[in-house]
This record gives sequence, structure tokens and C-alpha cells, in this order.
Amino acid sequence: MLAEGVPVTVQGDGQERGERAWLVDFQNPDDNEFLAVNQFTVVEHNQKKRPDVVLFVNGMPLVVIELKNPADEHATVRKAYDQIQTYKAVIPSLFYYNAFCVVSDGLEARAGTISSAFSRFQAWKTIDGKKESSGHVSQLEVLIRGMLNRATLLDLIRNFIVFEKEKKTDAKTGLTQIETVKKIAAYHQYHAVNKAVESTRRAAAEKGSRKAGVVWHTQGSGKSLSMVFYAAKLIRDLDNPTIVVITDRNDLDQQLFDTFAASAGLLGQPPAQAESREHLKSLLRVASGGIVFTTIQKFFPEDGGPAYNRLSERRNIVVIADEAHRTQYGLKARIVDARARGGKPGGKRVAYGFAKYLRDAIPNATYIGFTGTPVESADINTPAIFGDYIDVYDIAQSVEDGATVRIYFESRLARVNLTAEGRRLIEEFESGMADDGAPENQRARARWTKLEAIVGHPERLKNLARDIVTHYEQRAEVFDGKAMIVAMSRRIAVALYDEIIALRPQWHSEDPNLGVLKVVMTSSSSDKMELDPEDPDSLVIPAHHRTNKEGRRLLSDRMKDPQDALKLVIVRDMWLTGFDVPCLHTLYIDKLMKGHSLMQAIARVNRVFVDKPGGLVVDYIGIGNALKEALAFYANSGGKGDPAETQARALDLLLEKIEVVRQMFHGFEYMHFFSVGIAERLSLILRAEEFVLAQQQGKERFIKEATVLSQLFALSVPHEDALALADEVAFFQAVRARLLKFEGDGNGAEKKGYETAIRQIVNQAVESTEVVDIFDAAGIKKPDISLLSEEFLQEVKGMQHKNLALELLRKILNDEIKVRLKLNITQGKNLLEMLEASIKKYQNNLLTTAEIIEELLAIARQIRAEDGLAEKLSLTNDEFAFYTALEVNDSAVAVLGDETLRSIAREIADKVRKNATIDWTLKESARAKLMVIVRRTLNKYGYPPDKQQKAIDTVLKQAEVLADYWVEH
Repeated sequence: MLAEGVPVTVQGDGQERGERAWLVDFQNPDDNEFLAVNQFTVVEHNQKKRPDVVLFVNGMPLVVIELKNPADEHATVRKAYDQIQTYKAVIPSLFYYNAFCVVSDGLEARAGTISSAFSRFQAWKTIDGKKESSGHVSQLEVLIRGMLNRATLLDLIRNFIVFEKEKKTDAKTGLTQIETVKKIAAYHQYHAVNKAVESTRRAAAEKGSRKAGVVWHTQGSGKSLSMVFYAAKLIRDLDNPTIVVITDRNDLDQQLFDTFAASAGLLGQPPAQAESREHLKSLLRVASGGIVFTTIQKFFPEDGGPAYNRLSERRNIVVIADEAHRTQYGLKARIVDARARGGKPGGKRVAYGFAKYLRDAIPNATYIGFTGTPVESADINTPAIFGDYIDVYDIAQSVEDGATVRIYFESRLARVNLTAEGRRLIEEFESGMADDGAPENQRARARWTKLEAIVGHPERLKNLARDIVTHYEQRAEVFDGKAMIVAMSRRIAVALYDEIIALRPQWHSEDPNLGVLKVVMTSSSSDKMELDPEDPDSLVIPAHHRTNKEGRRLLSDRMKDPQDALKLVIVRDMWLTGFDVPCLHTLYIDKLMKGHSLMQAIARVNRVFVDKPGGLVVDYIGIGNALKEALAFYANSGGKGDPAETQARALDLLLEKIEVVRQMFHGFEYMHFFSVGIAERLSLILRAEEFVLAQQQGKERFIKEATVLSQLFALSVPHEDALALADEVAFFQAVRARLLKFEGDGNGAEKKGYETAIRQIVNQAVESTEVVDIFDAAGIKKPDISLLSEEFLQEVKGMQHKNLALELLRKILNDEIKVRLKLNITQGKNLLEMLEASIKKYQNNLLTTAEIIEELLAIARQIRAEDGLAEKLSLTNDEFAFYTALEVNDSAVAVLGDETLRSIAREIADKVRKNATIDWTLKESARAKLMVIVRRTLNKYGYPPDKQQKAIDTVLKQAEVLADYWVEH
């Protein structure tokens, strides 16, 4: 509606015709009405909220900005994000037209959509798109000037927002549902796309070069979506050109096609995937328009001749080449072996590279390349075919922005020894192989065959399987996630699967919907399904390893779902490029790779996921030299940042951080934690909490440092030195988890998603994280009836650890009050105001710890007293809720007395219940009817007329709350 306008029917000249009514004038940004409203009040479902700033365009609230005080250490960007989540739940209508949200603490500022996780809220780093702003300028100022200026805001709304469908599986029920995820371009995508569109416009002009250039955005930084944004904007700017998206691999073509297909709304048309050469020809023989996906191999002449049929002379065709430096070359002729029928030698023939055949077919097209790895400095082909770099976004910038996580490298070659001959063959073979590990000539193929036999030796595969299982399980104990194993051949992939299943038979299943481990690869009709005694050397691929396109899509969906049981996959070539699995954290490599293919493969583990600290690449075959070469040309190409750091670096950081955390416990003996019984462990955690809480800003500092410590530990496992620290880290995690449980926002479900992806590796005795778990350790008897009994309150007051008593009381009161708010807004609001006022006085040092405990105990007693009042007045909970709503007017109480108020409350409760429907709160007619009923009831009993409107408003709010509750229950 915003981006495409609203279809309307217009009468003119006696005829009806369809047109579009535009809610926003995108062509002339200044002709729209822009309004920034401070403290805009929204009332919905009896809740009143005031977002800090709402940006309106032509009366529509398109941007919500939540600001926190930069001088308040507790008022973080994270808190601002949490506030947005509250607004979404309480006043959802504010977000019906929302384009994106901004959160800031006055200095740091990030933007994201209503479905973005906190990790996906990102900074806007530039004002003009040409250079990054100085670190001395606040991020908020940069975001306002760079992202929220009128032209950029409208451009983002129209061209840089997509909606994608994602599968979510509930871990408890096992039910799968489809969720819509809204994504907005990051600053590097926005500016790169606009540069690319402008460059394409120049290149496609009458006298243009037809070379639009190359966009180098590091793997995992959103390159595929950048291509979608580019195509969408190009379709508008170049008057509906035909866009041809070219890859060199079927699986990459499918992955990219799926991304474009999911964004058909933004593109204005569904993309088409060429299934054959003939289909490709028919798709390109059009006058204009269309988004065509094809592999470069379909441009090879069917007869093997020197030319490809011309398909179109048009100039408004744009070719987007993904990973531009791999196969879109070859304009010069070369002499190659010809093959006769049956594959026998048939003399010589003239052949060209794919670039020549592509230009035979569409000679006037404009070319642009997108790549996740840099073009080698010695490579003269890429500039010749595509032109110079349009935009560069390297690894260092991507990691700094949080678009990707850092990758660490670990060599375990020594654990799975190769023979001396194997090591010699690797050295010889490296010089004669292509990027993807394939042999380039006959001699290299012979060496490959020998090397494959050594690498795939049964004893070696047994050792490899044992080490991978141990390594993965040790990492899985620390944090959830998935892993991928890259094998040298299909034979080895199948054999390695069998060896792993021999160790972990419960991981196997022939059902593609079940099983922890799968093999993902292609198979041919010549492959045997079982061993053939007459042909024992033939490749055997069992039926359950053979997957078609739909089968691989199913496995892809399972692998991308963090909750799915599929945790490991073995691949040869599949899924090493363009395959995006954020929860993938470990890549085991047992295949020689180099250059671009190696860089693309290791980037599989650099995606952002919850609090995933980084990805790990484990080398079993000796890719160290190839990685160094790849890093060298990466740096020479102008890229900053190492694509992979050694795991030893993570270990060094872990050792530094654990010293910081240890210092916070200086003078506190905790090392006997794992050598004592359950009760003593709980008591030790209790004392540790008190020790932390007694320090200046101790809670905040400890939670921050312990979180980073856990992440570094996760990166370092299973290094022996890291495992030696497991007990200490477990203790620190237990204390951290307990402190987090005292956060009084009651939003545990939301917190679960961001606190950490790292599991607590604590003994089962202390794994439970409910607040009441510590009662026994504190010497407090948990009451059977109520947490607010006088006996219980006295025990809390007498606790030895006063800081812990305070945290415990605050948590309990907050939870108790929120329960009451769901049924009785007047009572709940009054109690919440009392609690917040007391806590604020304590935070401002107006109350000591002992005094704040007394105030909280008084609030607890008042809650208990009010809970007993309903029974004393012979009212149900529903009737008492209306009684308290009417009682807000002291004069009404004095005039009418309790008996009359009880009668009014009973009658109103009965009438509201009879008139409550699922959607009555949304219908003005229903609200008006209820207002009349309430007014008549108040008049009937002589409620003071001058107090009636306030009573009606309060009763209506209470009615909305109870109506929702009745409908739910």
C-alpha cells in the first residue's frame, strides 16, 4: 500500500479506469507532510503508552523512536529495545504502518524492524554514503541525518524493505508454524545498491560501456538481499528491464532464486527459473521485463560449436553475475579435444569461455558482478568483463557492525594422521587443483585418485569420526548449534557417515524428516545402491543418501531450523556457497580447497545468531597454507580484517577475561563448589550473590563480564586449557543466571532469546533457575499457600544476606502485582506505583537497604490485606475489580457507602459479562452501548453526577481487561 499505492477506480469521459492513489509522493519527497511528535499518547485495550518520538508521514506513523537517558547507566539501548517490544504487545495498532524502529541511549543508536531480534538492530554509520562518520559524532546524530532525512527515509520505505517467511518449530509441542519476518537494508546495502543503480544507468546508456562494475560485500553481510534491492530499484529506474541472474552451480541458483521468489512483492513480479536451454531462450525472447535465473552452463552451445544463438538485441537487459570472478570469463578462442559419440576422442575443436557465448546470446546487455570474496590483484578478467569496484564492505567492517561474527581456525591434522605419502601428495596436488579441489589435468586426476584412497582409508576414517564426534559433543555441551563436515569425495562422505553412526547409532534414520546426521550430495544412475560382488570397486550410494531437489529442500529447511533434531551434515560440494544457516557454528574440513572456494566455505559459520560468539573452522587435511594464500590476496585487494583467527587467540582472551571475573571474587572462596553436596552448593551460590550485590554496581558489572567470559569459553572449547576452566566458568554462569532471575520486568520469555545461546554447564543440582530454589539454601521454609504470608515475610526480613533479600522481595512483589494487573487495573496500578516509588528512592540513595526492605514488606502486607477485602465484602474477584474502579472517588464512597457500591459493582460485572464478545473492545457501537449501561446503572443507585464520567472511564477500562480475560479463559 505504501510502496505501490492503492488501486482505485476513476470515472472520466463516461468510462471507468483503474488508477493508483499514492499515500506518499516518492518522486517529490518535500511535497509530503513530515511530522515528528514527542510523547505521542496511544491508548489501546485500557493501556496508555507514550513512545518518545513518532515520525509521521502524511499522517501515518512510520517510525517509532525510543530514547534512553545517556547519563543513566541502567538506561541502555537494550532497555530501549525492550520498551519497543512492550509497545508491540500493548499498543499494536501503532505498528500497523510502521516501517522500522530506532532505539538509542543518546549516543549509541540502532535501527531495525518490528520483527528484528536485538542482534539485528544495527547502527547507521554514514551520513552521505561516501565515508564513515567520525567516532566523535554520536551514532544518534549520524542516524538522524543519514537515515531519517526525508529522501533516504522514503527511499528505504519504497525500495529497501522485504518480507520473508520462516519456519519456526515449538520445542515443546513439536508444532511448526510459518512466521513472516520483515527485513530492512543496512547502511552498507542501501548505499551500495544506490551506487550500483547509478553505475548501471550510466553503463546502459546509449554510449555506455556495458560494464556496471563489481560489488564486493563479504560473505554473510546480506549480499543476496542486496541483489534483491538492486533488482527492485533497477526495475523502476530503467523502465522495466529484463534482469538475468547468473550463477555457476545448481544449488546456488536455487538458493538465490528462493531469496528472490520470497521478495516478489518488492520486485513487482515473480522470478522465473530456466529449466533448460530451450526454456532459457523462450524467457529471453521478450520485449521487456522479467527476472530470469539460469546457470552459466546453459549458455554453452548444444552442438559444441564456436557460437551461441543470438536471443535478443535489446539494450535494456542487465546481467547480474553472482560470484563474478569464477566462470564469467573466456572471450578468446582456444583449441580443445573434441569428443565423438560415446565419449571417444574425435580430434580437435575451437572453443571459447562462457563470457563469449553469453555475449553471442545477448550482445547489448549490461553486466554487473556481486562477490563475497575479493578479485585477485593479478586478475585482469574481472575488470575487463564487469568494470571496477562499485562498493567494498570487508570483513573487518562487517564484524565491527555486527553483520557477521568472527571466524576462528583450529588445526586438528595431528589427531588424524596422514601417511607420509599422503602429505607428499597434498603438496603436489595443491599446485594442480582448481579452487574447489577438483583436478585440472590428467596428471592431477591420477594424484587425486591416490590421495582420495589415502584420505578415505578405513582406519583414518575411524579416527576422523571419533574425533569429530568428541569435538562436536564437547562444543554442544557449551552452546546449541549445528555443524557441517566437508568430505573429499562422495565415497568418503558415505563411509564417514557409516563410521559416525557406528559410534552414535541413535543419530541415524532413513526417514528424511528424522535423524541427527545426514549426507547431502548428488547421485547418478550409475551409482550402486548396494555392494555389487561383480563390480566391487563401483561407488555405492544407499537409497537413504540419494536426494532429489525436494529432498534437499527438506533437509535445508531442517538444517536452518535451530530447534530441529538435524545437527550435522556431511557434504562434498553442496551448501558451501550461498547457504545461510545462522545457527551453524562449526565447519569440519577434510577436503583440499583454496582461493575463493575456501573463503566462501569458511564463511558458512560467520552468520549472526542470538549470542553466538563466533564460528570455528576445524582443519583435518592441511588447508593452512591455502588459507594463508587466500588471506594474502584478500589483504592485497584492499580488504581489512582477517577472515579467520586461530583458536589460540580466543583462548588468550578467555584467560584474560577469567582473571577479570576472579578479581570480582577476591576474598571469596568458591573453588570447592564442585566438591561439596547439593545444599552447600546452593548456599555457596547464595553467598556469592550477596558478595556481588554488596559491591558498587556489582550486579551489572558481573553480569556483563560473566557473559563475555561464557562467550569466550564457547569459542575456546574443546581446547584442553579451556576445558580445565570448565568448573570455574560453570560456577560463574550459575551465579550470573541467578542474578538475572531477579530482573523485575517479568518478561522472561523475551529474555530467553537474548541472554545467551550458551548452556549452563552446571551440575544438575543447580541447573534449576526458579527463584524459589534458593529458599532452602537461605534457610527459609517455602510457604504452602502464599509467598506473602506473614510467616514468610518475617523469614525474608530475617535473612542474613540483606541485598539478596531485597532482590528476592522486589522480584516477588513485581510478579504478584502483574498478576493483579491482569484482573484489577485500579488495584494493580496503585500497588505498582508504590513499588516503583520505593525502588526509585532506594536507587537515589534516599533509603538504606534495611529501610527499603521495610517499605517492600509494607507493600506486601497491603497486597495481602486487599486480597482479603474481596472476601470480607462478599464479592467475587470480578465484582471486586469493578468495586475498586468505583471506589476511586472518595466522595462517592462517603455519599453511597459500601453496601450500595457493592450492589453497583455486582450489577455492572453481570452486565459487562453478558455483553462481552471477542471483538467488542474494537467496536465503537459496542463501547457506546456499554457506556449507556454503566451510566444508567450509576444513575439508578444515585452515584454523584459530577463523578460519573471518571467512574465510567475507569469502569470501561476495567471492562476491557476482564473481557479479554473472559474470552481467553
